[in-house]
Amino acid sequence: MMEHSKLTGIERELVLQYLIDGNVPVTLTPIEEELSSDSEDKELEIRSLTSQIFPVAIKGEHIKVKKNGEILLENPLQSVASFAGKTVKVEFYFNRVGLYFISPVKETKKGLTLLIPDQIERIADIEEDSDYDFSSVIYFDCKSRRDLNLKCIPENDIELFVRPVWKIIPLEYQKKAKDLLEVFVEQAKLEKNAGNGIQLIPVCKYLTEPHTNGLEAMENRVKPLSILFVDHERLVLGMESKACTFFVNEEYGIKLSFSIKRGPILTRDIFVTSIVNKIYRSADGLHSCVDFRYTTMQEEDLRFLYEKTTSTLFN
Repeated sequence: MMEHSKLTGIERELVLQYLIDGNVPVTLTPIEEELSSDSEDKELEIRSLTSQIFPVAIKGEHIKVKKNGEILLENPLQSVASFAGKTVKVEFYFNRVGLYFISPVKETKKGLTLLIPDQIERIADIEEDSDYDFSSVIYFDCKSRRDLNLKCIPENDIELFVRPVWKIIPLEYQKKAKDLLEVFVEQAKLEKNAGNGIQLIPVCKYLTEPHTNGLEAMENRVKPLSILFVDHERLVLGMESKACTFFVNEEYGIKLSFSIKRGPILTRDIFVTSIVNKIYRSADGLHSCVDFRYTTMQEEDLRFLYEKTTSTLFN
């Protein structure tokens, strides 16, 4: 079902009945629509209003859908009430498939309403760019002897192998980040497990900035974990807390993969064992960072990592 991006009439009817039957959570994001000058058929280009506008999730019990496609938002949150008069992108899952439609939010005597349009579309499946200079895989749980194969890729706006500086955190989030940093530094003084502590800057950045990922093409797809910091002693990853199934002092096998720009070998893989040294959590508990400290590594690999990281981190 739904091989093409736009639903057929029959598919739309099935989705409409699904929404009418109730308890379907949706996500609303205010957008602006512009005619794309590069497109001959002038399709709408959809983008968020500003970088400070984030998706708002609405529980199914706060939504009532009528047979004519009208959606009533009951007891909306204050953040949703501000959407009155704006156009929004409405996203939800149907049989694990991500769908969306565009509708203006109107303020009526009954409250805020939207109208499901004739056109409902499937959320596009984003192809993952695999051309990374560095990536990692947590491939083995030493305690349970289970294969894991959890892929880890660099966080979009964090540069690896460069000494982290405080200004990588946007000004509007620096106070929250400072509050977290003070807590983590006090913990590190007691636990003596943070090394020189420079990894705490990207950790605080990740845990204080909002994460604006909308719905994906398929529900419950396993997302790659975010690499926040790596050097010759540790690897630090960021993830949603619900995906954080790690515990302090547990041991894992990890593969570190480097792209080699020059020479006959295109990649270099380093296999290490590591323990979970520390788990950091955001103030709202929604996101976590896991600090893995290497426990075993080949001497030539340690030399390679040391030269690669110290030549940039401390210059």
